[in-house]
Amino acid sequence: MQNSTPPDNTEKEESFFSHLIELRSRLIRAVVAVLGVFVILCIYPGTGAIYDFIAQPMIQTLPAGNKMIATGVITPFLVPLKVTLLFSFVLSLPYVLYQVWAFIAPGLYQHEKRLAMPLVISSTLLFIAGMAFCYFIVFHTVFHFISLVSPESINFAPDIEAYLGFVMTMFIAFGITFEVPIVVLVLVSTGVMTVEKLKAARGYVIVGAFVIAAVVTPPDVLSQLLLAIPLCLLFELGLFAARFIKPARPVAENNDN
Repeated sequence: MQNSTPPDNTEKEESFFSHLIELRSRLIRAVVAVLGVFVILCIYPGTGAIYDFIAQPMIQTLPAGNKMIATGVITPFLVPLKVTLLFSFVLSLPYVLYQVWAFIAPGLYQHEKRLAMPLVISSTLLFIAGMAFCYFIVFHTVFHFISLVSPESINFAPDIEAYLGFVMTMFIAFGITFEVPIVVLVLVSTGVMTVEKLKAARGYVIVGAFVIAAVVTPPDVLSQLLLAIPLCLLFELGLFAARFIKPARPVAENNDN
């Protein structure tokens, strides 16, 4: 009698490869969407105009007649391209998040699937709100503070590549920070945590907020406060909103399972 692979093992292998194919398909769609928006932005308004917009908070704090500098040969060409790619990702974020959700949705319960569109929309809006807060509030405050404390003997003219690295780090940090209410709502709505347990962990959240702020922001107290304080406030906002949500599955049942 010939040995054959058990049916259950064959089904598991087929399921694994089908998931890989699905993942590749979703990734390709997300990448194509980002590149499509990138090409459009390169045509109009152009990479230079987009970079000028990003650099505006820094330009406003420079002494009259000063400009940012570029130390690399092709840096004036590459840096605006990178900024435009960042903008393309932000504009494509709703579609990218939808692709992520569509990949994990088959493994979720029906009531969890209903959260798809609200989560995609709210996550996108909060991420953009975090970037806007960083651009309009944090950048102007931090750059003005730096210009005030800089010695008069220093010609303050930042390199555009270093500025890009700083901007991208801050945008991502504040964008993720503003997702905290979504994380709280998901934890409560899925029954993973209760509002009472999250309230009990408030002290750890505050400490963690300042630790995260110290890691991802420049080594000045002002930048750290401008990240840590909103993170704590957004956590409280999530706790307040979670009071009106009925968990789909009791936490006790999850622990028993």
